Amino acid sequence: MKKLFSLLMILGVFAFGFNAVAQDDTTGTDSTAVEDTYPESPDYSAETETEEAQSFDQIIKEKFIEGDPAFMVYPLICLILGLAIAIERIISLNLSTTNTAKLLSKVEDALESGGVEAAKEVTKNTRGPVASIFTQGLMRMSEGIEMVEKSVIAYGSVEMGRLERGLVWISLFISLAPMLGFMGTVIGMIDAFDAIQAAGDISPSLVAGGIKVALLTTVAGLIVAIILQLFYNYCISKIDSIVNSMEDASISLVDLLVKHNLSK
Repeated sequence: MKKLFSLLMILGVFAFGFNAVAQDDTTGTDSTAVEDTYPESPDYSAETETEEAQSFDQIIKEKFIEGDPAFMVYPLICLILGLAIAIERIISLNLSTTNTAKLLSKVEDALESGGVEAAKEVTKNTRGPVASIFTQGLMRMSEGIEMVEKSVIAYGSVEMGRLERGLVWISLFISLAPMLGFMGTVIGMIDAFDAIQAAGDISPSLVAGGIKVALLTTVAGLIVAIILQLFYNYCISKIDSIVNSMEDASISLVDLLVKHNLSK
């Protein structure tokens, strides 16, 4: 009996141990299954980093393609041509700026030391519209002060026209870019209504493409007009500054020539 009881006890211990191990394995399997049942939450941070990683030029390219290059290319052409003319005008106007006080001082010294011919050499070797006006005035010095004044006024108008050269084209592109954008808007809306008519039903997916083209072309035209308007206003302000300097310098030149004639 003792041997039988001992055998039953040993069998009971082994059975209990086997059941415990089986339960552990089942629990581990269940927990793994539970963990596998719930999918991992989507990693939105990666998408956000990707969106933030997009540079400005990439966004512009995407919007250009979404707005249909057939319509977006026209405001782009206006922008390129307008900027080319504006940059050329800005460089030319900056090169035309002259230190009038320094030029007048040199002309006065030349008149005192070498006369009119020496003053003409100074103005001919100086760049800018002010120096050109001085040269024209000095060339009429032998005909009297009144002729000098008329020559300065007449040649001042010529120089002013040269300074304003090309601005009419910038103004044209400022007006033309929004018009082309609005044309794309109208055409995009027509395409949207054609899609509705063909489908016989109003669906957001049908009209979204046409409306996007319409809005993007309008925005493109307005952005081009704003950019070119800034350059245009800068050129106008620069021309006004140069013209004021020309007028002041011309008056000072006439006074200087009158003083030089009286001192002879």
